[in-house]
Amino acid sequence: MSYIEVSAALIFKNGKLLITQRHKDSHLGGLWEFPGGKRETDETFEECLVREINEELGIEISVGKLFEEIAHDYPEKSVHLKFFICELVSGEPKPIGCAAVKWIFKNELGNFEFPAADAQLLEKLRAYNFP
Repeated sequence: MSYIEVSAALIFKNGKLLITQRHKDSHLGGLWEFPGGKRETDETFEECLVREINEELGIEISVGKLFEEIAHDYPEKSVHLKFFICELVSGEPKPIGCAAVKWIFKNELGNFEFPAADAQLLEKLRAYNFP
């Protein structure tokens, strides 16, 4: 089984959180997630996040504190996810490396289907006061 390290951003703006939708033909296609991607061996989780967010959404962010860390096993792979609170520095998110982008309020989290690995994070977010 392969092991993948993933860094993901929790980007808040005006009481909303940014989510992205996976391409239909990708692993877990069509599900919603928090933007980010796979860490390369020569970079930190924070460096990975800055690179991935720029490639995926065409925006610049600053990476803040670690919000949640999760390990999850899928049948075909094991993932280690780190979710960071991030600040939008410049740009407006565009779906460059994903199918769609959406800003949502906390009470809308239940309206979207997320990967099983995000269950613990979603519970924590429901109790978090969105900035």
